[in-house]
Amino acid sequence: MNMASLFDLTGKTALVTGGSSGIGNAVATALAFAGARVILVARDSAALAQAADRLRAKNLQADHMTADLSQPETARDCTTEALKKYPEIDILVNAAGVNLRQSFTEVTPKAWNQQINLLLAAPFFMTQGLAPHMAKRKWGRIINLASLQSFRAFENSAPYGASKGGIVQLTRATAQAWSASGVTCNAMGPGFFPTNLTNTIFANPELAARRAMQTCAQRNGKLEDLYGCAVFLASNASSYVTGQTIMIDGGFTAC
Repeated sequence: MNMASLFDLTGKTALVTGGSSGIGNAVATALAFAGARVILVARDSAALAQAADRLRAKNLQADHMTADLSQPETARDCTTEALKKYPEIDILVNAAGVNLRQSFTEVTPKAWNQQINLLLAAPFFMTQGLAPHMAKRKWGRIINLASLQSFRAFENSAPYGASKGGIVQLTRATAQAWSASGVTCNAMGPGFFPTNLTNTIFANPELAARRAMQTCAQRNGKLEDLYGCAVFLASNASSYVTGQTIMIDGGFTAC
């Protein structure tokens, strides 16, 4: 057997929400290097165009779609529009995110809805829109983004944590609904990585160092640390892995 072929994504199309920056862009980059055509989705059209240009400059296949996924209806509409342009979407990565970092008593209904909608409702409705089309072809991969906060609480992040806890169960529910049709669903659970959502940590060297010392690896993550798991979960190599949450956290949750 050619083992490399298990991880080859040549000919596959991947739709990646939150693909213009941070973890979403890192996952998109990994999938593109593995041979996939990636469609980046985010609300900032200028940032999207720049991200796609950076990938194309590396001779990778990349396109982009602008969409604000903070409303469930928009998420469903996004899948409809995507399928018009790209009739065979093989891989869905739900990586769009926001963390408003408000104290428990300061969270408003608007802030709650914004975070729950983007972090939990959008993955559900994106999956609802795309999974049936994957199932018709008997092959699909759905990758959700979990978090350290899927399993433990951090201050000033109650809506974010509630959403990420929900993502673990949504991943299981999606696997139960679609895996018999060849569509697997798993979640990646990043630890502390330098992204826009973690600026407050990495802007404070003392805090960043403290987080690093809480891991078994004694360091924080680099975005390249996500590449291997992303390609594994998107490829044939993971065909019998579904409903799982894989933590990529340097052992933070093990300590």
